[in-house]
Amino acid sequence: MDTPNSLSAVEVAQFLKANPDFFDAHADIFAKLMVPHPHQSRAISLGERQIMLLRERGKKTERQLATLVANARGNEKISRQLHQWNCQMLAESDPGALPELICSSLERIFEMPVVRLHCWNPDEVLADDLLVSWAYTLIDPYCGTRREQEFLANLQQDAQSVAIVPLKSPESNTLFGLLVLGSPEASRFTVDMGTDFLEGIGELCSAALQRLHKPSSVNQSECPA
Repeated sequence: MDTPNSLSAVEVAQFLKANPDFFDAHADIFAKLMVPHPHQSRAISLGERQIMLLRERGKKTERQLATLVANARGNEKISRQLHQWNCQMLAESDPGALPELICSSLERIFEMPVVRLHCWNPDEVLADDLLVSWAYTLIDPYCGTRREQEFLANLQQDAQSVAIVPLKSPESNTLFGLLVLGSPEASRFTVDMGTDFLEGIGELCSAALQRLHKPSSVNQSECPA
């Protein structure tokens, strides 16, 4: 119980902060101080506790650094593969082969079991086409659990999470297709993930598909995974 002349914990802390040489002048007190062990029901010296704290911080920093290095290597690998993919699209002499090339390449790069490309001619879309009508509601790529609309079933196959990327003409910004990436892992695509990378992929796909002589040549086309 505190007495009128006792110091509070806050006052003790403030005193030690204001007098950093206290333990230099009273080294015997520092050596004898005992504090609870953080993981066991026993007491240890203050010096030992500080050493444990520094080790824990060092291990945490090592884990964070290892994660950063792994992410950097992963991003570098994906960037290199996407560059190769872009070169392949530019080098493809047959524009009609582009849809299959896009799907097979993305399947390999992202190790994605479901990659589907669905395109249509904007000038020939029927008013009752549910898939196209739904596509026009997309402003940004959709990421999250698979959509339950029946008209999306074939594009999503057995995926538990999907990324659905709208494809638009670079010149007119007209919507002409959807790129669907699907994973059996429910956590692969989430609603809170960033979409900048997916938007970039969509722009590359859209630009490449402009080489097709007529949009109708890929009307209702699908590339199997």
